[in-house]
Amino acid sequence: MSDTYVRNLIEAALLAAGGPLPVAELLRLFDEPQRPSAPALRGALAALAAEYAGRGIELKETAGGFRIQVRRELAPQISRLWPERAARYSRALLETLALIAYRQPITRAEIEAVRGVTVNPNIIRTVIERNWVRVVGHRDVPGHPELLGTTREFLDYFGLRSLDELPPLAELRSLGEVNLQLALGADAAGVMAADGAAGVGADAAGAPEDGADEDELSAQGDGSVEMVAGPAQLDG
Repeated sequence: MSDTYVRNLIEAALLAAGGPLPVAELLRLFDEPQRPSAPALRGALAALAAEYAGRGIELKETAGGFRIQVRRELAPQISRLWPERAARYSRALLETLALIAYRQPITRAEIEAVRGVTVNPNIIRTVIERNWVRVVGHRDVPGHPELLGTTREFLDYFGLRSLDELPPLAELRSLGEVNLQLALGADAAGVMAADGAAGVGADAAGAPEDGADEDELSAQGDGSVEMVAGPAQLDG
């Protein structure tokens, strides 16, 4: 079995999968007698990534495995193939998601204490429905409030292999276009700028009140933020 065949099979699988594939899943593509070792398969993945250097696509490893995706710098142009507007999320939702990511596990009351406002239930419902956040336990205090943490889908969405790849809070000050401030410990930070996000842009100034619906918002000057999922994936 040639190295070219191994790379071609891996490439075809990643294009057809529609999402990240872990090494164990890729190994199952091969019949037992000819199945490469895990290190050999990773070597083939590295060779495939090298082949994509300087091209419009790249091989990206996330928490869920490997995927082929459009390079970040080309994502805005490629998105024109889909005229529908990307999902839009309020600043309050993004602040809440950032707090969960950086301070997890965290309760809703602790989020409210940092933000200084009541968290709209729609926010928690939305991030849970998106499979970005899940209940990871309960705080051992009266009432046993739920502890919230991020999921593997959260990492995959933002193109991260682990939470260690979240940008340092100090770096988030550079996101002037978003202009969100969170009192996270000694640092003030904006929303997350995770590696692999295709872009985060702000509309008109002035965030919506937490009492408003925090699901996808209309394409008006409402202070919401547009999020595009990763560089666009090639779903085959």
